[in-house]
Amino acid sequence: MSYHSYNEKEHWKGSVLEAPLPPVLVSCGDEKTPNVLTVAWTGILNTQPPVTYISLRPERFSYPIIRERGEFVINLPTEELVRAVDYCGVKSGRNTDKLAQTGLTVTKGVAVSAPMINECPLSLECRVRQIIKLGTHDMFMADIVGVNAAKELLDNNGRLCLERAKLLAYSHGEYYGLGRKLGSFGYSVRKRKQKTNSAKKRKK
Repeated sequence: MSYHSYNEKEHWKGSVLEAPLPPVLVSCGDEKTPNVLTVAWTGILNTQPPVTYISLRPERFSYPIIRERGEFVINLPTEELVRAVDYCGVKSGRNTDKLAQTGLTVTKGVAVSAPMINECPLSLECRVRQIIKLGTHDMFMADIVGVNAAKELLDNNGRLCLERAKLLAYSHGEYYGLGRKLGSFGYSVRKRKQKTNSAKKRKK
């Protein structure tokens, strides 16, 4: 098997050039006084128990809200929400009602008091377990205590088909759709299904 090789690389000092990333909408506060902000510094830290994180600058309006309440919701946005995602990343809830300006709506969370965004097909309810000061950002490590999935993305067996949602990706300052499927987990070592005799006969 042969691949393209990048033999010549320019060395720079350490930087945040990991991509693509999920530009998620993080909602906090409560149903009466909600706020939402866009976060790209997020990901999964552990499977069981399910642990995630978001990293925030202390000067962000949502920072003290999440720190004091100890709860937030990670909402995965779709391609059609790209303008709302960008808006919620450049505007501050300190002087802007971002929900009103974007048309996003919220519903009370099930396991936490923080609201979830109705227009996002998947909402992860999170409870902060630790805050780690890193430098420009503080990392809110949190347990995922509840998952809310849009029923229209479930198949007849109740399996979540998140590939139907057309989620967003963020890479080096640009927003992208996820593009075409290239494979699935474990496909490189999965045995190919043998064709049945009846299928072989039909081809003849």
